[in-house]
Amino acid sequence: MSEKIISSKRKSMFSDQHLQHKLDALQQQYDLEAEKLKDLRRSYAIEASTIARFQLEKQIEQTEAEMDELAQQIDKLERASPVERLYRALLKLNYREQTKKFRRIIPNESVAAFLIHGLPDHGQGWLLNRLVQQHVPNSITAKVVPFNLNRLARKSDVPSLWRELSRKVGLGGQGLPADIANRVYQWWQTQNVLLIFRDVDFLSEIYLRELLENFWLPLTIKTTSANAISQFQLIMFLIDEKGCVSKWNVPFAPEEPNSNWQADTPVKLPEINGFSQEELAKWLDYESDDLPSQLTEQLDQTVQTILENSDNGVPELAMEQICYLSRCCDWYEEEKTWLKY
Repeated sequence: MSEKIISSKRKSMFSDQHLQHKLDALQQQYDLEAEKLKDLRRSYAIEASTIARFQLEKQIEQTEAEMDELAQQIDKLERASPVERLYRALLKLNYREQTKKFRRIIPNESVAAFLIHGLPDHGQGWLLNRLVQQHVPNSITAKVVPFNLNRLARKSDVPSLWRELSRKVGLGGQGLPADIANRVYQWWQTQNVLLIFRDVDFLSEIYLRELLENFWLPLTIKTTSANAISQFQLIMFLIDEKGCVSKWNVPFAPEEPNSNWQADTPVKLPEINGFSQEELAKWLDYESDDLPSQLTEQLDQTVQTILENSDNGVPELAMEQICYLSRCCDWYEEEKTWLKY
């Protein structure tokens, strides 16, 4: 290998690192502005003075403009980074049916719940990330409340469920279901709220019914009462990592929710399936401009290699293999950055 090629590679590595540093700095600045915007909106919601509200409106407009400018700068830099280009391409791989159903409901509903489900390693967290980032307006400023239900796996009493939820909403483990619902309702008055219940498959069927009947149902009733006014969205995600919850005796909305559907009934998104040979081939072809040449030079061979090293298209294993073959990133390292929810 010639010195010229070695020098070129080093220059490329330095360029990528420099680009990443700039991206990180811009993202940090954007996150700070997002926190500032949250505080301004909270202040505006409770401010009684007309003059003060006018001043807050101006500050909100200015902060939103600054965030838009930062977002444009971030977008421009991301398009130049091979890792970010691969990430953007991966966001277009599969999960179309789930995304289509979510998009049919979410623009028209301020309150809704969704079940994301599939077998292990099928990218339930990846799908959650896609749906929130791409299809929930102002998700960056949302109040995100994650509940890890695997903590309850060894518990056999329903009160342990309420203690866990109570702690997560800041009530110190002593809050009753009504108190927990009221705390979430108060958040919804001033910001988007995302409730993310991970590992619902660790719960029993009885526990899940308890969660829906004594927490989610009263909460949705409060949001639809005559004096409930909010311009924000309240979305609950139930994440099933084993593909079993959809078979439980739990009420879910019809496959195609009709005019009688109410927000207290969760919507079951289509079960996540593996990536087929045809899907991978089409994706590699359509996204070839943004993908590293290592993936697209021998397209048929690449597809076979991905399938052979991913248990025939298991999504997370397939994406790990795509990252490996691209030679530009490691899936397990980038996953920490890519999955923000």
